Amino acid sequence: MKLRTAVTLLFTAVSTQLSASPLDESKIQFLGPIAGESTIKPADTAHRDAIIENLLPSLQQDAKQVTLFNNESKWQPLNKTTQLTIPGLQALKFNFTTERFVSGKLKLEGIEKAKVFLNGEPVSGVKEVQLDVVKGDHQILVIAEQVNDWNKVDLSFEGEAAHDVITLTEKQTKALSAKQLFDAPTVSAISLAPNGEYYISTVRHYDDEKGNSAITETALYNEDGDMLYSFDGMSATSFAWRDDSSKLTYLKDNKAYILDLKTFKRTQVATKLNGANSIEFFDNDTLIFAWTNSGKEEGKLTKHYQGLEDRWSYARTQSQIFLLDIKSGLLNPVTVGAQSHSLADFDAQANTVLATRNKQDYAQPPHMLTELIEIDLSNNQQSVIGQYRTFSGAQYTKNGIYVTAGPDFAEGAGRNLPESMLANNYDGQLYWIDRKGNDVKALSKNFDPAIGSFTVLNNGDVVLKATDQDRQQLFFFDESKSTFKRLNTGLDVVANYSVSSERNPEILFTGTTASTPQQLKTMSTSDKRADTLWDSANIAYQNAEIANLEEFNFTNTEGVEIKGRVYLPHDLDKAKKYPALVYYYGGTSPVTRGFTGRYPFNLWAANGYVVYVLQPTGATGFGQKFSAEHVNAWGEHTANDIIMGTKEFVKAYPFVDDKRLGNLGASYGGFMTMLLTTKTDLFSASISHAGISNITSYWGQGWWGYLYSGEASKGSFPWNNPTLYSQRSPVFNADKVTTPLLLIHGDADTNVPPGESHNMYTALKILGQDVELVEYKGADHQIFARDKRFHWWSTMLAYFDKHLKAEPQWWEHLYGK
Repeated sequence: MKLRTAVTLLFTAVSTQLSASPLDESKIQFLGPIAGESTIKPADTAHRDAIIENLLPSLQQDAKQVTLFNNESKWQPLNKTTQLTIPGLQALKFNFTTERFVSGKLKLEGIEKAKVFLNGEPVSGVKEVQLDVVKGDHQILVIAEQVNDWNKVDLSFEGEAAHDVITLTEKQTKALSAKQLFDAPTVSAISLAPNGEYYISTVRHYDDEKGNSAITETALYNEDGDMLYSFDGMSATSFAWRDDSSKLTYLKDNKAYILDLKTFKRTQVATKLNGANSIEFFDNDTLIFAWTNSGKEEGKLTKHYQGLEDRWSYARTQSQIFLLDIKSGLLNPVTVGAQSHSLADFDAQANTVLATRNKQDYAQPPHMLTELIEIDLSNNQQSVIGQYRTFSGAQYTKNGIYVTAGPDFAEGAGRNLPESMLANNYDGQLYWIDRKGNDVKALSKNFDPAIGSFTVLNNGDVVLKATDQDRQQLFFFDESKSTFKRLNTGLDVVANYSVSSERNPEILFTGTTASTPQQLKTMSTSDKRADTLWDSANIAYQNAEIANLEEFNFTNTEGVEIKGRVYLPHDLDKAKKYPALVYYYGGTSPVTRGFTGRYPFNLWAANGYVVYVLQPTGATGFGQKFSAEHVNAWGEHTANDIIMGTKEFVKAYPFVDDKRLGNLGASYGGFMTMLLTTKTDLFSASISHAGISNITSYWGQGWWGYLYSGEASKGSFPWNNPTLYSQRSPVFNADKVTTPLLLIHGDADTNVPPGESHNMYTALKILGQDVELVEYKGADHQIFARDKRFHWWSTMLAYFDKHLKAEPQWWEHLYGK
C-alpha cells in the first residue's frame, strides 16, 4: 500500500482567503528505519538529545545514503515509500528557498514525537514550529520517534502574510550563508622550519555547540603533510625554531619548554614566567623573550594621567627583554628601566640585540618618538642608533639593518613627492641603514606598493608583504640587484606567511581571492606558481553559489583612475532591476579583496544586492602621491570619488536601480557615510559603523585619535585650522541630511568612542530626520563574537531590505515596528 495518498504543503496567508499549493512528494526525502528493527526509541533512554544530535551531521549531508552499523540506508522520495508503520527512528528532510525574509509556522500533523532542525539548529515544537528565515537556501530535518499512522502525516506551512512563501527545491547548489562564511575552517596561524622540512599550522573553526568559542587544532607536519605531533591549546605563532630545525621552544602555562623533533621529548626549562611572551632561540644554548608586568593600579580612587598614552589600558604595562640559559635556568635581564623595550631582532654571532622604545614626545606629528637601540651583550652597553617620528620595524642583515617606516623616515629619505605635498607615513617604505644609523638608503622610493611585514634571509635578500592597490601580495627583494619581484601566489590577499632561511627559500602562506575561500600554499622565490596544500573550498564551500566578480574602474575629475570591483548576484537576470550597495573605507588603506571578513560582500550579493566596492583617493598601495592626498583632506577628495564613482557605476550597470542605492562604511568609512549624507541625496539609505562625526572630539578622546590625526590632519589643530575641524565634521552640517541613516556602534569602542554616533543621532533626532542608533553591548571597534557578528550582519541587511526592497519585516523581527 502507498504510504499516503497525498502530502500537502499549505502556504497559508493571513488574508480573507487561504491559498494552498500541492507539494511534489518527490522533493521530500524519507529515511527509515534508522536503527534497523530496534523498537527502543531514544526517548526511552536517558540520552535522547545526545543520540539524535550525534546522528544529525550524517543526516544533514546531501549524500543519497547513510551507513548505519555497516548497513546502507538510502534516502528515497516520500512518494516511493510503501510502508504504513515503521519501527525505530525515521527522518524526513527537504530543502527550500526563500526570496526574502519569511515568517510562518511549519505544521507537522500525525507525528507524535520528533525533533525538528532548521539548518542544523533545533527549533522548539513538534506539532507546530515557528520559522523565521532570511533570503537563501534552507533545510528542514525531522527526526521522528513516534508515528502511529504514516497515512495521517501531513506537513503544512502557514505564512504570516501573503509574501511569506517557501519553495521546495532539489537544486544541487546552495546560496552562500552567514554561518558558512563565519564557521568555515581557516588556517589561522602557520610557522615554517628554517630548513623548510617541517611546519606547524593552526586550523580554527566554529560551530553551534561551542558558540563564540573557537575550536582550534594545532599540529606539526613534515613536508609531505604527515602529522607528527599535536599541541593542545596552542597556536602556531607561539612556537620558535632553533636554526638547525631540530628543536622547538614555546611557552605554556607560564612555563618554557623545548621539544626535540627527533625524539619528541619535551623538556621544561623554566617556570613562573607569568607575563612572558615571544620566546625564541638566541643560540643553541640560550633563549630570548619579552617579559611584561601589568602595571595596574588596584583600588585607587583616581587616575592621575601621566601623558596622552595613559588613555590606553595597557599604557603602564612594562615590557623588558630577558635571556634564559637552557642548561641552568638562569634568567638574565637585557633591558631595564622606566621605559618598556620591544625586541626587534638579535645577532647571536655579534652578541647584540636590537630593540625599540617609545619616548613621550609630542613636539611633532604623529606626536610620538621611537628610539632604535642596540645592546652589546658582552658589556651590556646600549647605543642609540636613531630617533624616528615614523617607524614600523627593524631587522638585522649581513652588513646593516633593514627598517620599514613611512616616506618621512630619516628626514624624508623615502619621499617621492612634490615639495608642496605632505607625506602619508602609513605608506610603508623599505630602508637600509648601517649599524650606527649614519648611512641611509631608501630602497622602495619608486615602488608603489606599501610595505608591511618582512623577513630577512641569510644572504641579505628579503621576502615581504605589501599592499599592492587592493591586494596584499608577497614580494622578493633581491639585495644584490636592489629590485623587487612580485611572487605569483595565485591569491589576491595573503594573510599569513612564514619563510625558511635558505638562499632560495620556501614560503608557506595562507590567503584568498575575492571569489575563492582560504587556501594554504607553498612556493619558493624561484617558482613560477605555488602549490596548494589545503583548500577550505573542498571542506566548507562545496556547491556554494559565489557571486560573479567584475572589475570596474573610472577616471575622476583630477584625471586619476579610481579602482573598483562589482559583485553580481548568482543567476543575475539583467532584465530585472536590482538594488545596490556601495562600500568604501576612504582612510589610509584600500578595501582588500578578501573572500570574507567583517563586511562580507559575497554574502550581500547572495542576498540580492549588486555590490560596488571602490578605492577612493588617499589609500596606500597606489603610490605616494595617491596616499598623500589623504593628509588634511578629511573626505574632500574621497567624497567626490564616491559620488562620481557611484554615478558611473549606475551608468555602466543598467540593471541597477538608481532609486535603490545604499551606502555604508566603518570607522573612517563611517565618517565618510555621515559626510556623504550632508553632501548628496544619491543614496536611499546609509549605514555608518563606528563613524566619526566630530573630528575634534575624536582627536581628543579616541585612544589613538591624536596619533591618527598626526597623519590625517598633519600640522592642523583646532586652534590653527578650526575650519577643517568643524566644517569637515558631519555633525556641523547635520541640517543638510535627508537620507535615512543607521548608526551602529560598540558601546565599549575605544578607538572611535560611541559618543561620535551619539553626536549625530542627537542632531538628527532634533532635526526630525529618519535616524536609527544600534549599540552592541560590550563590543569594541570591531564585532568579533560569533553571536554578535551574525546579529550585526542581519541588522545591516535588514535595514537595507527595509529601505531598498520595501521589505521591513526582517528589521521589525529584530527591533519591532
